[in-house]
Amino acid sequence: MNRLANLKASALCSIVLLSACAPFSASAQDAIAIVLSTMNNPFFVTMKDGAEAQAKELGYKLIALDSQNDPSKELANVEDLTMRGVKAILINPTDALAVTNAIRTANRANIPVLTLDRTAAHGDIVSHIASDNIAGGELAGQFIAQQLGHDAKVIQLEGIAGTSAARERGEGFSNAVIANKLHMLSSQPADFDRSKGLNVMENMLAANGDVQAVFAQNDEMALGALRAIEAAGKDIMVIGFDGTDEGIAAVRRQQLSATIAQQPELLGATGIIIADKILKGQVVEKSIPVALKIVTLTQ
Repeated sequence: MNRLANLKASALCSIVLLSACAPFSASAQDAIAIVLSTMNNPFFVTMKDGAEAQAKELGYKLIALDSQNDPSKELANVEDLTMRGVKAILINPTDALAVTNAIRTANRANIPVLTLDRTAAHGDIVSHIASDNIAGGELAGQFIAQQLGHDAKVIQLEGIAGTSAARERGEGFSNAVIANKLHMLSSQPADFDRSKGLNVMENMLAANGDVQAVFAQNDEMALGALRAIEAAGKDIMVIGFDGTDEGIAAVRRQQLSATIAQQPELLGATGIIIADKILKGQVVEKSIPVALKIVTLTQ
């Protein structure tokens, strides 16, 4: 019996020692969620990938949900996450106003909410992580003025009405149009969608045959606009926004003249880093900028 007792004690001691030596992460079983406006866009897929890699590195499980550009689906996603008891929610809103109910649902459950890329008009947001969209729109306008000079005739393809990204990129571009005395012939929404970018651009070309440059508020619309321009046999400068892989490749092929490059992978990763700090009780900045740059054939 003494021998058996000694063996049991030795085994227990070994387990304790192994546990003491093993790396420990207090957050290993915790889950953070990311709710994206749509995963039918490579920009947001890359954002998710960045968040996923960073979550794994910090020992969190990441739950990623797609709102399919539908505010009611967005609300249902957040309601589901509150039931699951996630520790924090990163949300890329479908619409600044429509996301309010989803955010307040998380607020009532005492789950910290961070917004990515797009802001929310209401609700308690701990931190907003985004590129400076106004500065990006200004960069696009300045580039057109540098390449074509003042008095250049321009068209703008807008994103989804009500999103902060569309509003801010449009504001920045408008600033540059005024500052550089460009002529805005037309500005219409194409909802950040490639096929809509194609269709809207076809109509705009029919009404504005003398256009010299197009600013599309994302690369998806820029690539759609490019197809319409090529089909019409026109030579028109096209500038996109986001710096997606396809957008940058089109710049390298000298199809797009430029894209204002965000860093979606870094946006997602930064969101997880900030969420981790919040969960550890650290104070974080209310607004956290992520750098962007203009990508051209020579840059």
